[in-house]
Amino acid sequence: MNRLIFFLHKRLAPLFPNRCPFCTKVIYREQTICDSCAIRVPQYTVRRFAAGGAPCAAALPYKDEYAEAVKRFKFKRYAFYAPAFVEVMTEAAVRVYSPDAYDCVCCVPMHPKDLKDRGFNQSELLARGFAERLGLTYVEAIEKIKRNKKQHTLKRSERAGNVRGVYRVIDKNAIKNKRILLIDDIITTGNTLGECASVLKRHGCRSVSCAVLCTTLV
Repeated sequence: MNRLIFFLHKRLAPLFPNRCPFCTKVIYREQTICDSCAIRVPQYTVRRFAAGGAPCAAALPYKDEYAEAVKRFKFKRYAFYAPAFVEVMTEAAVRVYSPDAYDCVCCVPMHPKDLKDRGFNQSELLARGFAERLGLTYVEAIEKIKRNKKQHTLKRSERAGNVRGVYRVIDKNAIKNKRILLIDDIITTGNTLGECASVLKRHGCRSVSCAVLCTTLV
């Protein structure tokens, strides 16, 4: 489904005006972000840790125009925001990680029912774009096998238990001895990323680093 989203975006993009994801103003076709918003994008990377200790590079604070842009991306299906977000994420990540810090890229998966409802996994769009931009391999490494409660609806004390046992590795051989960059859209408590990283490590990957578009803690 995500590949279809990419295909349709490339085919249909010339028929619609290109807009900045943060202020929604019309921009030139070759731009991903307007000049005014590009100047305001933070030129630093927030360094977080997922639960369990995996390092995480976050590009933007989850507030104001950045939070609104992510909400449109996810809930209004503005998948065409992905290239702009990927650009911001990769620039943030390279400020933290060395060019040879990882061998491949994967994402936090969605449950099949949720994926069907939304039509695409926003984290996969970001991960595929990230991999393409940096010349890395994208791997479908893990899958979500239980439809748990949404993390943002729970108390912080409940979130670790809510993601336990929810994910599993698809193919152990695909991740064996690999240094993996794990992508998600937002980090809050870090439990989702931490659980995914733990699953990957238990099945033989060498290391897991994380990168996200936004963080709720700055």
